[in-house]
Amino acid sequence: MLWIMRLSGFFSAAMVMIVLSPSLQSFPPAEAIRSSHFDGYLRFPSQLSAVNTLNPFSFRKASSYRNAEECSSADRKISGQNTVCDPSLVHIAITLDIEYLRGSIAAVHSVLQHSLCPENIFFHFLVSESEANLETLVRSTFPQLKFKVYFFDPKIVRNLISTSVRQALEQPLNYARNYLADILEPCVRRVIYLDSDLVVVDDVSKLWTTNLGSRTVGAPEYCHANFTKYFTESFWSDRRFSGTFAGRKPCYFNTGVMVMDLAKWRRYGYTKRIERWMEIQKRSRIYELGSLPPFLLVFAGHVAPIEHRWNQHGLGGDNVKGSCRDLHPGPVSLLHWSGSGKPWLRLDSKRPCPLDALWAPYDLYGPSP
Repeated sequence: MLWIMRLSGFFSAAMVMIVLSPSLQSFPPAEAIRSSHFDGYLRFPSQLSAVNTLNPFSFRKASSYRNAEECSSADRKISGQNTVCDPSLVHIAITLDIEYLRGSIAAVHSVLQHSLCPENIFFHFLVSESEANLETLVRSTFPQLKFKVYFFDPKIVRNLISTSVRQALEQPLNYARNYLADILEPCVRRVIYLDSDLVVVDDVSKLWTTNLGSRTVGAPEYCHANFTKYFTESFWSDRRFSGTFAGRKPCYFNTGVMVMDLAKWRRYGYTKRIERWMEIQKRSRIYELGSLPPFLLVFAGHVAPIEHRWNQHGLGGDNVKGSCRDLHPGPVSLLHWSGSGKPWLRLDSKRPCPLDALWAPYDLYGPSP
């Protein structure tokens, strides 16, 4: 059994990569790594020099991922889009955005490397850049991958998006998760949604089999967080708005990692409920944080709790100036660089945060050595 040792201060990047190397394939969840705070190492993207002049679509081909004998589809030759309705599949949705493409590719790579049955995973890629041939890029990087690419039209949400504390949070593709029930095939009744700035270091099928009970969404909850800060004072002072939480015990949850019951979502029309709150936001300014608050308004207090190991979030620092963060105490199955600091930018700038070394082994950007 492989465990991540608890860090205090700085371990060398070499040691960290040995611990979480993709070549080790799937292993049990690791003990949480601790690092010392290192706030001085963040730069804004606009301040980064052009340290990497590679083509933004230059990715190495991933090595073949290992299959286990017990995998349900190991003895079946299923290829292409006809597999999407196969009941044995694990469905994962993730966006492919030009700016975050490097992160998305690393996320996919990490899932495959740590999955016991990677051939049973089907990726649903959401794109808004129709001119970029991202399907070819994915196929050349992951030749064995089962996937489908869906175009998400930015016009669907452009008039619903309001300004946020960070411009990146205003991108239309951030809102594509609201429409998964409409975009994906009706036979897809459950999906894992993953952000582009994370890596999975455990078998994702464990997350897939989460029991949602009567709930529509499952996610790690953080009930110790100050829930009031996610909405403006005008929201809390107006009972028409704040009354939505009456009879609920709302807790913060991060929408970058969710298990979603799409059958229930379709049945109860949750997309329209989220859109209604976005319309209210345009008129009354009740929050500041992009696509997160509408999810909190609809689902907080009605979320199936998932172990915190499945979203060790906040590694990108806060949403304005950023910082280097420690992991939360406890085991780790997923590392998430939510916040303004992204590991590929900090690594390229030669000024990374300590935990960015955990992301680096999954990076496929650049030519083959």
